[in-house]
Amino acid sequence: MTIKIKKLLHVGVRVDPDESSINEANTFYSDLLGLQIDTQRPEIKGIPGFWINISDGDRTQQIHVMGATGASPVSRSKTEDPTRMHIAFAVESIEEARTLLEKKRVKYWEYGGLVGQASVQIFFEDPCGNMIELQDN
Repeated sequence: MTIKIKKLLHVGVRVDPDESSINEANTFYSDLLGLQIDTQRPEIKGIPGFWINISDGDRTQQIHVMGATGASPVSRSKTEDPTRMHIAFAVESIEEARTLLEKKRVKYWEYGGLVGQASVQIFFEDPCGNMIELQDN
């Protein structure tokens, strides 16, 4: 049994949280790379930043630029911080993914309501320490 990945949702990257760094990153991604800024990013308390659509008008694959240095305001520990660089996947069933992680004894942590009231995100690390995020499809 495996987790049923449906698609790549986003890659999360960090920048310094000051306004100058956020603006510099925005200019880089929009002006140099020609990527479209997603104007529908929800307010994430204590985490400045922006989301970028890989294809114009398509919010299904993005880069999430998050302003944070060290532990972010929403971190629970050095490891459990959703602003760390990560890859996010949509899964067929978040419940099945959770069950399989438990069965395989993979340490994971969850955030609920971070990017919307109904949002549930599961985070864990691969064997090399890279962070993975799972969300319902």
